[in-house]
Amino acid sequence: MRHHDNKRKFHREKKVRVALMKSLALGLIENGKIKTTEAKAKELRPFVEKMVTTAKKGDRRNLISKIGSLGATKLVKEISPKYSTRTSGYTRITKLPARVSDGSLMAVIEFV
Repeated sequence: MRHHDNKRKFHREKKVRVALMKSLALGLIENGKIKTTEAKAKELRPFVEKMVTTAKKGDRRNLISKIGSLGATKLVKEISPKYSTRTSGYTRITKLPARVSDGSLMAVIEFV
């Protein structure tokens, strides 16, 4: 049975998975959009959207523990004010053609 088995593991240990999500989130926050595999983009979306909601409330301490002070500052001062009227749906995933080398499904995740 697959009870409570709703997160992708990407064949990585927990510490490495957390570092991967942190790295992808920082890249998205700094650049506004990133190109990655479709599975990673789908896993990143709720992670980032929860952080934007936290930034709208002004809770920097929680954000610093998840992505560091530079990312938290940018989220609170630049990104979250754009979405003050929006309750959710801060990111968009656009599917791209499969990668040539290994056939992985690719996608672009960006802020709306």
